[in-house]
Amino acid sequence: MSVISFKAAMAISRNVVVGFQLNFPRNHYAKVASSVSMLGMKKKKIGGKAGAVIEKKVLPVETDPERLVNYCCGSNIYTTGEDVKLGEDSDYPDWLWEIRTGPPPPLEELDPNSKEYWRRIRKMAIKRQNQLKKLNKF
Repeated sequence: MSVISFKAAMAISRNVVVGFQLNFPRNHYAKVASSVSMLGMKKKKIGGKAGAVIEKKVLPVETDPERLVNYCCGSNIYTTGEDVKLGEDSDYPDWLWEIRTGPPPPLEELDPNSKEYWRRIRKMAIKRQNQLKKLNKF
């Protein structure tokens, strides 16, 4: 048996023609026909591994202070029509003005007989267990 060098083996293998061919079905039904994504935005073709990048639509922002005070901007979802006009404060129920818009209340303020209290306790326990699992080396 003769020993040949790696370079000689590579030169021989380049000249060898493979006698079989892999024939996979070539279905093109999943190919995108146009350059428009499912969101309706146009794709920008960029070479490289990143693939196509979607251009973001710039939405108009309302800057008129009079309109911002008197209308609920963005409430009209149709192409025609107008945004909802805001009424007086007395037209709305009292509970609307008592809604908590800041951070959630601390655990001490919650009633131990409520679902919210026990959900918070469970969430804290899950976070603690996950932290303890991270400390285990094995």
